[in-house]
Amino acid sequence: MDKRRILVFPCGSEIGLEIHRSLKHSAHFDLVGASSLDDHGRFVYDDYVDGIPFIDDPAAIPTLREIVASRKIAAIYPAMDKVLWKLKVSEGDLGCRVIASSPETTAICLSKTRTYAHLQSRIKVPRVYAGIEAVTEYPVFAKPDVGYGTRGTFKADHAEELRAFLEIHSATPYILTEYLPGPEYTVDCFTDRHGDLRFVGPRGRERVSNGISVHTSREQDDADIFKTMARTLNQAISFRGAWFFQVKRDTAGELTLLEIASRLAGSSALHRALGVNFALLSLYDAFDLDVDIVLNDFDVELDRALNSRYKTNLSYSRVFMDFDDTLIVNGKVNPEAAVFLLQCRNEGKQIILISKHLGDLAAELARLRITELFDQVLHLKPDDEKSRYLPDSDAIFIDDSFSERKKVAQSRRIPVFDVHMLEALMRY
Repeated sequence: MDKRRILVFPCGSEIGLEIHRSLKHSAHFDLVGASSLDDHGRFVYDDYVDGIPFIDDPAAIPTLREIVASRKIAAIYPAMDKVLWKLKVSEGDLGCRVIASSPETTAICLSKTRTYAHLQSRIKVPRVYAGIEAVTEYPVFAKPDVGYGTRGTFKADHAEELRAFLEIHSATPYILTEYLPGPEYTVDCFTDRHGDLRFVGPRGRERVSNGISVHTSREQDDADIFKTMARTLNQAISFRGAWFFQVKRDTAGELTLLEIASRLAGSSALHRALGVNFALLSLYDAFDLDVDIVLNDFDVELDRALNSRYKTNLSYSRVFMDFDDTLIVNGKVNPEAAVFLLQCRNEGKQIILISKHLGDLAAELARLRITELFDQVLHLKPDDEKSRYLPDSDAIFIDDSFSERKKVAQSRRIPVFDVHMLEALMRY
């Protein structure tokens, strides 16, 4: 298979970031990130295009078409529900494939009203109220008709509270449903181009932030019920590639559909850790390649938090790194330091170990199996000054000792780093 270029848009969304994590090491695809906003995607995608008009802008499709042509894009991978639908219906105008289910499927999944209307005779959906006057029981749940997760949702305990909320959000179409008090689950699925449901993976949504499941783990109970629901949905709606649905237990404990999305979920990374790479499977399938899945069977839970990425204007060709308590911490190789040194090797930088280690440094390097990491090893005496061996430019110095860093900074005027600062130099 020839290597193909894939444009991810919007690349800074949680979905866009998961697509990057899933495909960044692929031997078959190169990623190009695109965004309408200056967001986190710029820090993640090495090949990045900004200033794309928002998807509702008439200029969005022509702009993307130009990028597809100029950068020889083989496919666009949409990373947001509304974008997914718009790009799929415009696929003929874009000049490349769009990694998504059919326009009909994406339209059904985009609107909860359409989803419930299409499925109410096939699967349990929540009771929907036509308006405030039609509500027969409180609490009631209000959520945007177009949206995902818990973003913009509201639990109202009485009519006055609901009326006030809807008046404030009058510009957004809302749907009113019964309140489901039980646990909530996401079920990650994959359907191939033949319509065969190849994977069903339920997981609990134990902690949710801003509509995103930030703590999730495999759900082993009621596996057959989840699979039956997935098969029913797969028969009722024509999916292709990754998709998922969310369910919640009602007052009687019965699983009730909340929403469906014809894309991968951000926290589907839980199943990627077990061997199910939804983004990669979806791309292979989109290019009409048969796929297979090997699932590891072990317990795993995923917890997500804010992640830091850095861009600097540093330019250097040499790295001087200390040994004790820098490269080696508590007698073991510091993994972050080792990864940084390998990154430097990949970039053709010279790596110099500079140390006052008390003992046989060569033997320690051999014992730790890291001798070949270095272009040069400077083993100094305890009373020697490291600053004497460093250049005045084109280098950085990494050492846990503040006094050593201070001397180097003052005498050599080059950037100095403590161990905790290494993350600012990482490119992954």
